[in-house]
Amino acid sequence: MTILIAYDGSADARHAIEFAAKHLAPAPTVVVTVWEPLIVQLARHAVGYLVPDENPDAAKSQAEQLARQGAELAATAGMPDVTYRAVADRTSIWQAIVDTADEVDASLVISGSRGLAGVRSVLLGSVSNHILHHAHRPTLIVPPPAR
Repeated sequence: MTILIAYDGSADARHAIEFAAKHLAPAPTVVVTVWEPLIVQLARHAVGYLVPDENPDAAKSQAEQLARQGAELAATAGMPDVTYRAVADRTSIWQAIVDTADEVDASLVISGSRGLAGVRSVLLGSVSNHILHHAHRPTLIVPPPAR
């Protein structure tokens, strides 16, 4: 059994990791963070709204750091055998997560119910909702903690 956890650094993603560590049996875990290459940004957004990054690898590096952070959080929470990946978004964030779940043959995909997407998530649809409907494998969407 391999658990795949989508992690974007948001409070909901952190809560999903903590929930998984507390409620699931120990299993190999992959924490995945999706990053958007500049070419995808250019294709998806009006060019006038983008400020070119002086370092085209900055987004990938930031995603790798974020994925590592998520893996460290999972290990600290008690999950053994945790690895991490930063995956390029070629079509959509949810598709990159679903593809990674297929690649690692995840027996369970976990996501927080909301992430950092903000207005984009309203326009493009919820990442967690798309994962739930397209993963074709057990999926756990962890809602935010009760306030």
